[in-house]
Amino acid sequence: MNAEIVDLPFYSRWLEKRKNGSILELCCGTGRLTIPLAQEGYNIIGVDNNTSMLKQAKEKANELNVPLRFIKSDIRFLDLPDVYDIIFIPFNSIHHLYTNQDFFNVLISVKKHLKQNGYFLFDCFNPNIHYIVHSEKEENIIAEYSTKDGRKVVIKQTMIYENKTQINRIKWHYFINGEFDSIQNMDMRLFFPQELDAYLNIYGFKIVHKFGGFKEEIFEDTSEKQIFICKKMEIDNNNK
Repeated sequence: MNAEIVDLPFYSRWLEKRKNGSILELCCGTGRLTIPLAQEGYNIIGVDNNTSMLKQAKEKANELNVPLRFIKSDIRFLDLPDVYDIIFIPFNSIHHLYTNQDFFNVLISVKKHLKQNGYFLFDCFNPNIHYIVHSEKEENIIAEYSTKDGRKVVIKQTMIYENKTQINRIKWHYFINGEFDSIQNMDMRLFFPQELDAYLNIYGFKIVHKFGGFKEEIFEDTSEKQIFICKKMEIDNNNK
């Protein structure tokens, strides 16, 4: 389903800032970005907590003869021996951090593994309450595709938003060859713009840029995305 790489040029452009540096991709999944970025010559390591996705990532990298290191770890409690020039979390992955403490733990992990003045990049949705309210009223088809063995898959989505937790409870209803097969939960915690700005500042990150799209559009009220370019704040020796 997620074979598109519309975000690849954006991340490649910013990784160019540390072309010869070390790069850590968190929530790398099946290597959708990790592999092509490694092919471009970046010194990149992929991290994910999903065993089956990492297995696919390694298989794809091996098939393409791309030497890559993948690490299985929960990014909330990352503990690696090295520090990196750039750390990034692509593809809306922070939405699967369901509590504030989950997100805070990730920020702590990132800061711990980021070199002084290193870059931290990530993207997520800009919550659209109007879309959520409208979508709660009906079942929408969000994907149609065929598998390698010829099965036709249709995914229909329903959602209910919880105000208290800021979690959008999403269900994907799978239909195979026209018949209902299963339901997959795809809950997403929503992060609002002012909220994220404050959290980043509190945990020691300076927002260098905040874009509304991968073409580096200005972030506006109607922007679909929140795309952050942050730097680890320099230590002020006078205030230690």
